[in-house]
Amino acid sequence: MAFTHALDYGAHRLALDLTDDELRLSLDGVVRKRRRADGADCVYVWTNVELDWEEHHFLEARWWPATGRILLTSNGKTLLDAVERGQARV
Repeated sequence: MAFTHALDYGAHRLALDLTDDELRLSLDGVVRKRRRADGADCVYVWTNVELDWEEHHFLEARWWPATGRILLTSNGKTLLDAVERGQARV
């Protein structure tokens, strides 16, 4: 089972994908970061994006495989806080 969350972020298209045991963060269709779970308690990916001239945003995504919780933030502000039950593992 896969999980995808996409949203418009300024002039960019941001996507967060969870497939099997990998978390991917994409910007405008290009994968910026990806990490496999590999037994980690929390899988973390991040990227920077510039919206307007010198307006930098720090995007972070976290996935807890044991619970299926997925958290996406921008400069510390929550954009997504969800639980993908199909991905939860014990």
